[in-house]
Amino acid sequence: MSRQDKKKENMLDNDVHAALTCDDVLNEILLWLPEKFVFRLILVSKRWLRVICSSSFLSDYQARWRMNFHLLGFFVCNQLYLCRPKDGMRRPKSEPTLQLLSACEEGDDVCNDLMPSGNCKHLGYFIDSANGLLLCGRHPLTYSVWNPISKVLFQLPQPQRFYKRLCMAFIAEDNFSDIPHYKVIRANCECKREVNTVSIETFSSVTGTWKHFTLTCSLKFSLRPWSVATVIKGVVYWFATQGKISIKESVAIYDPRIGNTRIVLLKLPDGNISQDYDEFVLGESSDGLLQYGQSSKSGMEIWVLEKEQDSISAITSSNMESNCKWKLRYTVGFRSMWKNFPSFSKQTKEAQILSFLPQNSEYVYIRSGQNIFLMHIESQTLKVIRHHGLGSPIQWDFSKVVPYFRPSWPRSSVCHEKAATSTWPSTGHGTAVPAWPSW
Repeated sequence: MSRQDKKKENMLDNDVHAALTCDDVLNEILLWLPEKFVFRLILVSKRWLRVICSSSFLSDYQARWRMNFHLLGFFVCNQLYLCRPKDGMRRPKSEPTLQLLSACEEGDDVCNDLMPSGNCKHLGYFIDSANGLLLCGRHPLTYSVWNPISKVLFQLPQPQRFYKRLCMAFIAEDNFSDIPHYKVIRANCECKREVNTVSIETFSSVTGTWKHFTLTCSLKFSLRPWSVATVIKGVVYWFATQGKISIKESVAIYDPRIGNTRIVLLKLPDGNISQDYDEFVLGESSDGLLQYGQSSKSGMEIWVLEKEQDSISAITSSNMESNCKWKLRYTVGFRSMWKNFPSFSKQTKEAQILSFLPQNSEYVYIRSGQNIFLMHIESQTLKVIRHHGLGSPIQWDFSKVVPYFRPSWPRSSVCHEKAATSTWPSTGHGTAVPAWPSW
């Protein structure tokens, strides 16, 4: 090799080295790589680890790629103890208040944190989760948000209004800073009569206070009590009913981003298998559509709203719900499905839909007895989800089983140790209570 060629090679090496030592350039290069390759590169050096785990890179990466979520397990919510009279049924001491059926090693870590002897024993019971955060409490006055990653507990102040029957919503905003931003919404449920107004109370982690609003609808309806909303891109979806003689299932849609005065109804499809549906779930499809699933003893149906998800803002700002049409995507008969799985069909031929996967149209979680399955909808194939709950004293017939997901992006103490130990606020976000030393 000539001296000139060596000089050019050295210059090229220097240019590459200079580029890779610049965080901005490295950030731009990594943005082009799929998630599985990015995760491998955290082993290159502490600097690469810091860049990849930083909130700024995560924000840029999610803007280009879709965020993946990892299943940690399933929370079991026994509904027998909700709104009980003083002399009503009480939870036996043998039954945990906050029970997670772990499905992986990360789930085991969360279970250990939730042990009765741990510092989180006063969380109450599980209400909802969002972006890995847990909303827990005891209706109607005590609520808290726990971050299982940072081990920080945020105790919310008591709400100002008393709702005898209510439904909830938990919004973890798309904020990639080390301090989570979230909202907790309580909505009053008028079960004995239909109304066209809804009283809600919203807690914001930014202001640290509860605020009351009255939402108005053009139609009369009744929210389903003791339910939790599905939140998609900041829009809240509650199940509701209309009509006294012929009850119609609907979705009450509330978009806090465009104001705190309006709520609209969207009628759900009637279904083809049966009119007697037991379970209803909502979610976001892979193509960004609102999808709806319903199951009865005989089978399950999956529908999607033909309008694009971005048009929901237009629905909530005007009476456009009449222009929205549901399209049936899948029909599943449980009897024919179990024929392909004789070992399980001997136990039962019934099943119920549990939940969609985040931003996924291909799979759905279903439950049959104590068994939880991941079902590929189109092929109707099942995969058993192994969880630490088989044989445990769970009243399955009276319990709601809720999957607990966490964003799959890696986190590192190199990036977040300072935020976890010194920047969590003690005011303005509720009361920040470190459960034990972080990280």
